[in-house]
Amino acid sequence: MLQIQSLNQFYGESHTLWDLDMSIPEGKCTVLMGRNGVGKTTLLQCIMGLVKVKSGDIQLNGESLLKHDAESRPRMGIGYVPQGRQIFPMLTVQENLEVGLPIRAKGDRTIPAFIFDLFPVLKEMLHRRGGDLSGGQQQQLAIGRALVVNPKLLILDEPTEGIQPNIVQEIGDIIRMLNEELGLTVLLVEQKLPFARKVGDQFCILDRGRQVAEGTMTDLNEQLIKEYLTV
Repeated sequence: MLQIQSLNQFYGESHTLWDLDMSIPEGKCTVLMGRNGVGKTTLLQCIMGLVKVKSGDIQLNGESLLKHDAESRPRMGIGYVPQGRQIFPMLTVQENLEVGLPIRAKGDRTIPAFIFDLFPVLKEMLHRRGGDLSGGQQQQLAIGRALVVNPKLLILDEPTEGIQPNIVQEIGDIIRMLNEELGLTVLLVEQKLPFARKVGDQFCILDRGRQVAEGTMTDLNEQLIKEYLTV
């Protein structure tokens, strides 16, 4: 599905990602892990075209994403839920969801009904401004907005950050359902180990911009946790 090959990225003189290789298989949930500041969000921004890549390649189903600008990547089948949600606070829930409609198939300009099946609260608050929602409701809105584009790959950057526990549980259940029942490929950045174990099929750990470990979630042992994840 998604192949990252010898990826290097810089912020000024700071070398952020170092010869990074990573594979996101189709139909699986891959959890990208590591302490703060190791390059996880930067990698997602490279995939989405929000920061420039110095060298290497990122391919989606064999096609290089680097030939396409950021605006084109959702059209290629990528849904993105950024860290901090970044919903439009002055737009209503309906208007936030409608942002992705032009990316859908020509003539399809209605919000998919299954989004309201996943997140009933969004239907109840359709005409409320996004900025008036709770943090958990905003996260549900951000995920719903990403799903409007009908993605094949869903990328989520710390979706549980600052969210109340009952909503965290619900988001985890929805990610598993999207992955297992609908076949949606998921790339998830997550710091909470229990949540990562619940939703993930496999993991990849970054440290100082390099991949230092990968495997199935059952391979994530105490030694790796202590060395690369424990604060």
